[in-house]
Amino acid sequence: MEFTHAATTLAPSGYALLAVALVVAGLVTGFLSGLLGIGGGGILVPVLYETFSAVGVAPGQRMHMALGTSLAVIAVTSWSSFRAHRARGTVDMAVLRRLGPSVLAGVGLGLLVASRSSSDALKAMWIVFGSLMALKMALGRDDWRLGDGLPRSRLVEAFGVGVGFISVLMSIGGGAYIVTLLTLYGRPLLQAVATSSGFGPVIAVPGTLGFAWAGFGASGLPPMSLGYVSVIGALVVIPAGIAAAPYGVRLAHGIPKRRLEIAFAAFLALVSLRFLVSLLA
Repeated sequence: MEFTHAATTLAPSGYALLAVALVVAGLVTGFLSGLLGIGGGGILVPVLYETFSAVGVAPGQRMHMALGTSLAVIAVTSWSSFRAHRARGTVDMAVLRRLGPSVLAGVGLGLLVASRSSSDALKAMWIVFGSLMALKMALGRDDWRLGDGLPRSRLVEAFGVGVGFISVLMSIGGGAYIVTLLTLYGRPLLQAVATSSGFGPVIAVPGTLGFAWAGFGASGLPPMSLGYVSVIGALVVIPAGIAAAPYGVRLAHGIPKRRLEIAFAAFLALVSLRFLVSLLA
């Protein structure tokens, strides 16, 4: 695998290690998508960023490539997770129909910002939103309640716009935020996780197309790239993600997930710190 205008080249053994890292990232992404209703981009984006860095992608394009490629993976793995949850009858389609348009509007706004942002600016936004997500995972509780059902207030739709906006800038499926909203308003955790999985494709499909369009014609991109989407990277990660998603769904129907949420929060905190150090270096 060769990259044009690469500043770094790797021995065959190095590429083998990178391929293994991508497969592992795909397995974790798919598993988390099924287990927590999240797209897994919190895992995949930093792995892809380090991968593109190791093979010499220009610094100004690494974050865009990581986000775009991660969204391409999430588009497929989240659809697999959604289908598995829906087959079990735990997805609330009324919530999807209500919030889908507002989430989609937020995705469009996020893509507009991303297409005009530098790699460092995208890192900074990832640090902010990643840290907030880590705090939510670490401190949030499933028994917190604001009501027994989603209010009719348009603030709910405004929240959906924010979810779409943040999700496309972090390359996540939005599940962490949707699950929080639904459980705060009395939905059982399992139904909240299942329903949130349906927002992954709503975010990731247009997000992928948007990053492909934003990077169209850019120089120095890896071969077999559609704009800021690496087809090679996606093809390595996606099969692993599809294979692992049903196991996450199965586990979601049988065990508490608090310890995994704490571990994921710690991981997000470490990644945010890593990006912060790279910005200050």
